[in-house]
Amino acid sequence: MSSSFYRVSTANMYDATLRNLSARQKTLVDLQENLTAGKRVVRPSDDPVAAAQAERALTRISRIQTEQRALDVQRNAIAQAESTLGDAVGLVQEIRQLVVAAGGGALKPEDRKTYANQIQSLREQLTQVINRKDTNGVPLLGALGSALEPFTGPLLSNPDYLFAGLPGQAASGGTSIPTTVDGHAALMFDPQRDGIYNAAISSADPAYPQDGRRFATDAVRVTNAHLLQQPAPTVPPAPPATPYTYTVAFTGVTLNKNPDGTYDGTYDATYEINSTNPNFPAPLPQHTVKGLKADQLTIIPISIDAPGGATLKFNISATPTKDPVKLPPNNLVFSPAPGDTVTLSASPGIASAIDSAIRDIGGAANNNAAAQAVGQALANIDAGMERLHNMRGYAGELLNRADRITGDQDKRSIQLEADRSRAEDLDMVQGISDFQNASVGYEAALKSYAQVQRLSLFNFIS
Repeated sequence: MSSSFYRVSTANMYDATLRNLSARQKTLVDLQENLTAGKRVVRPSDDPVAAAQAERALTRISRIQTEQRALDVQRNAIAQAESTLGDAVGLVQEIRQLVVAAGGGALKPEDRKTYANQIQSLREQLTQVINRKDTNGVPLLGALGSALEPFTGPLLSNPDYLFAGLPGQAASGGTSIPTTVDGHAALMFDPQRDGIYNAAISSADPAYPQDGRRFATDAVRVTNAHLLQQPAPTVPPAPPATPYTYTVAFTGVTLNKNPDGTYDGTYDATYEINSTNPNFPAPLPQHTVKGLKADQLTIIPISIDAPGGATLKFNISATPTKDPVKLPPNNLVFSPAPGDTVTLSASPGIASAIDSAIRDIGGAANNNAAAQAVGQALANIDAGMERLHNMRGYAGELLNRADRITGDQDKRSIQLEADRSRAEDLDMVQGISDFQNASVGYEAALKSYAQVQRLSLFNFIS
């Protein structure tokens, strides 16, 4: 059996020990840095993969925060728009109440003018409300883009109210909502979308005034409104072309006789239907209403088949009367009478309907004209109120959507923060344990080094 002997130099032994001490010291310092920072990965070189995951999570969290700040601005704008629509609804409700009050049969023309002035004041307030802007000066009801004041009017031209912008509603995104709502859909009427028409009555023959007899219509109902033909659009900046109008004009009456030649107290009325639409059929067809009798209410259904396939329907309510001064058959006061005309014109918007109510109620010379003005105003205002409520409900849904987006973003932020923490954060319990172990090991190494360093052959040579 042979033995091998190796000589280890003292200098080499000390160098190796110092290297080990330095390594232990570096480990202890790194663990101390991890503890004070609370992170397992302080530098990308500590764990490149984990550092990349943490950086990606931080980038996504920063993006979510940016999107959330933008969403807060959008939410505030829509909240203001919803409040604006609510204020508009309140004003229109007040206007409606005044219109109903103006239809009282005991009112004099002066009283109706007072109501018209009150409605005028509220309509001016409504114009200010619907042109409100957000804190950045952007119209709240500007749709897809508009002038600084999107609603202009009343104008001298026809239509008397215009929307100076691009109709439509901007779409919401996965992390955003629009900053404006479609004011055109809320406050303007489109014949092919809404089919809102105003029926105005007039008398072209001064021999048959409408005072003292009933001649009125109910609201106009349009079926297949999308098939209504419209004039060709004009080239901007010219105003839009006026939609086609329709008229029902009574042209004559015929007294009915008994077989013995005496008058039986009834009469027939003829009327014709016309339109400004050049495609309307000509010659004009004649229609006859038979058996009209004094002091008896007659409902005359009118149906207008417009070119293209749309149909406009309404009812005329008429009550002929008797003149107590005259003798039969000359004592019959015709209603409808020759020259009585009903004109149907498309209403541009709720503001225009209110202006028509102001004009017709304030200018009504008799109860029949006032009743017609009130009936048409209520029908059109109610249609406008429905659109206002619809858009206000849509604005409320946008606010609910913003809340849902915020909830989703919060969940994503929590998930990304957890991903970042798993990638770079330090388990403090494990970190303290590792630090204590490294500290004890480093202390033992220093003590052993000190003890070995004191050993020398010279201590045993005397």
